[in-house]
Amino acid sequence: REFNAINVTIPYKQTVIPYLDSLSDVAQRIGAVNTIVKRNGKLYGYNTDYYGMKALIKKIGIDIKDKKVLILGTGGTSKTARVLTDDMGASEVITVSRSKSEKHITYEEAKNEHSDAQVLINTTPSGMYPDCDSQPIDISFFSQLEGVVDAVYNPLCTNLVMNAKRKGIKAGCGLYMLVMQAVVAVEKFLDTEIPETVADGVFASVFASKENIVLTGMPGSGKSTVGKLMNIDGFSFVDTDEEIEKRCGCSIKELISSKGEKYFRDLETEVIKDVSSKGCQVISTGGGAVLREENVTALKRNGKIFFINADPERLCPTDSRPLSDTAEKLKNLYDERIDIYKGTADVTVPDMATPEDEAEFILKVRTELII
Repeated sequence: REFNAINVTIPYKQTVIPYLDSLSDVAQRIGAVNTIVKRNGKLYGYNTDYYGMKALIKKIGIDIKDKKVLILGTGGTSKTARVLTDDMGASEVITVSRSKSEKHITYEEAKNEHSDAQVLINTTPSGMYPDCDSQPIDISFFSQLEGVVDAVYNPLCTNLVMNAKRKGIKAGCGLYMLVMQAVVAVEKFLDTEIPETVADGVFASVFASKENIVLTGMPGSGKSTVGKLMNIDGFSFVDTDEEIEKRCGCSIKELISSKGEKYFRDLETEVIKDVSSKGCQVISTGGGAVLREENVTALKRNGKIFFINADPERLCPTDSRPLSDTAEKLKNLYDERIDIYKGTADVTVPDMATPEDEAEFILKVRTELII
């Protein structure tokens, strides 16, 4: 076919190799090609996943040299991780599979015999959308763990990475790897060098175009008002309370009155998991959404949580909110929840003069956090 350059995806990364005139050293050692360039009628094959993973490890800040590494999975990305960690000076690299073989150990063996592993790299699809609740292994078995790398890029942050970060372990997901391998592919396509600042700018743009903005706070704090003011190209606004009412066909007040608060909270969790599995959204949550850890985890997979810390004096009780329909209930809820709101938020938004000010603050801080 008449082409100058192409990308190759699963399942053809090995199939194409016999058709090529030349392989890069990296591609040859990995045994897989994802980028082909035609020069003077000859086909040259490269593996840019290697450089993407290397960039991700560097961004996370993990030092591989002299470390014991566990690689989860046996596919093409696993082979890339193996060659890369060897090149980066790992003292020992062990591949983990569901089935034992001469080259692979099992997950049980990993937990029981290699609990001193210092770096863990996941190359399996565990945790990938739509199976977002899963994770490939329980990291609590590994007491020496210093770094976790997850090649999964959808969602933006998997349970594996979230759990590692909660323990203070350096960790990151695969979107940066995906973008950086594409940068190297473009360098091969155009026979040019792309500055690191440009590459990071591309990643920041891609990330910003996907990451949700999640608003939490007390009933009546202005979450929906602030959310609707944030006009971002390609983003939609979602109010989880409105979604609940659509599903049950009645108001939340009627729902709680007829079926009780637990039923309402269970339905809220279901809605939050569904809504938060997608990107490109501004999500306004109900006042009690953060009371369940599973809700917070779901919201953080694809988003950052901004707590709108409205002054209690300006919170007004309304009949539509049965759990806060009096001033006394509101005050009690605020006292009960304030530490949870702050503890679950990525950013606390101070009480400001107008909703417009709060919306502007959120957009500014979000940009700074991405960059």
